[in-house]
Amino acid sequence: MAIEMRQQMKLTQQLVMTPQLQQAIKLLQLSRLELQDVVRQELEENPVIEESPELEESREVDQLELLEQEATPEAETEAFQEVQAGTETLREMDWNTYLEGYNFSAGEQYNDDDDRPSYENLLTKKGTLIDHLMWQLNLTRLGEVEQRVGTEIIGNIDESGYFRASLADIAQACGVEEAFVEGVIGKIQDFDPPGVGARDLRECLLIQIRQLGMRGSLVEAMVSEHLKDLETRKYKQIAKACGTDINSVLIATKIIAGLDPKPGRIFGAEDVQYISADIFVYKVGDEYVVMLNDEGLPNLRINPFYAGEAKVERRLDAKAEEYISDKMRSAMWLIKSIQQRQRTIYKVAKSIVAFQRDFLDRGIEYLKPLVLRDVAEDIGMHESTISRVTTNKYMQTPQGLFELKYFFNSGISTNEGDFIASESVKNKIKEIVESEDPRKPYSDQHLAEILSKHNINIARRTVTKYREMLRIGSSSERRRLF
Repeated sequence: MAIEMRQQMKLTQQLVMTPQLQQAIKLLQLSRLELQDVVRQELEENPVIEESPELEESREVDQLELLEQEATPEAETEAFQEVQAGTETLREMDWNTYLEGYNFSAGEQYNDDDDRPSYENLLTKKGTLIDHLMWQLNLTRLGEVEQRVGTEIIGNIDESGYFRASLADIAQACGVEEAFVEGVIGKIQDFDPPGVGARDLRECLLIQIRQLGMRGSLVEAMVSEHLKDLETRKYKQIAKACGTDINSVLIATKIIAGLDPKPGRIFGAEDVQYISADIFVYKVGDEYVVMLNDEGLPNLRINPFYAGEAKVERRLDAKAEEYISDKMRSAMWLIKSIQQRQRTIYKVAKSIVAFQRDFLDRGIEYLKPLVLRDVAEDIGMHESTISRVTTNKYMQTPQGLFELKYFFNSGISTNEGDFIASESVKNKIKEIVESEDPRKPYSDQHLAEILSKHNINIARRTVTKYREMLRIGSSSERRRLF
């Protein structure tokens, strides 16, 4: 068969991802804060788009201007002669009092002293572990070489308070012997917080035991020689090895449990980042009302100047006309994409509220199994669109604040033939573990049997999976002897 080239017509359908469609998809999966950044960047780069002023604010401005015009006498509008300060006035002025009322900083300027923040509000720097240790090092009477070595050691202490370098590295960097570095480390280990500067967990605990005045005690012996047995709760072996009874070992274990394995974490705690809900659900009478959180999202519009230029027939420079047209299209698509995004989020939220009505009324035990296909069929959209909408979006409900993905979970069959949401099963497991006897915790098989009594059919391996997802330890790890 000969190979030949020929022309052929063919009719096909395919999805073309235009830049406008890509932008709409991108905006759909952004959180509200990320959307604010996109809008702010567009306002800075695109001169065609602007923030639409509120009608109420414009009315207030007009009223204030009208009142100012009525209150201003005609005589004040005439030209006036500026008052000149003489040399005698300059000599008599109290410059010290004058300078006290002004803050000559390069920061923000204020017209009134009442608007200027206090100095206490300007001190926002949070102290770090390194700053705390350097402050103590400077207060310690050390020689110049010890001070330099101590600074090098503190610089190699991590946020948990552990020394993460070797003696040889510090000695080589400072040009001293390793024994000299060991001596400086011993002095830093006496600093606050207790246990700082240790090289491993055992040394960290021993430093704290020494500062508690328990040198030579059973507690020190258990940490020095039986730390592995403590981790696996082999109390009988520890008692036999130390030549003591089990009660003394349990008392010493309780003291060890009160020590801090990460002494530096009190300085490394991050600031709490609060989540702002994208959707609010309120109950009005017997119905639930869905409201979108538009706070921080400006009302965008096309600049009237450029909108007028598009209508006036006049010749512009070719590059200028192309630039304005491109920015005009970009602004229009951004405004339409944001409006479409808000409408889609509203539809998805309304559908979720309709499906999870029992959860909103009664709580997590009545959360229904729900998949993306259910909501997609309800509002007539694709599952991928629902997945993008539920990404990084949060809903404030009468039951609390939840991510939209929280309402989508698989179902587990019950003895009555119904289905219960997996999140409800996890919550049930958590309640059972919290109410168990710490001396005799339930095994995973026992948990499965208890759930079966509550008409929940679930295998032991599924209980283990849910328990690990809840970060609950096994029965041996949960056992407490005191």
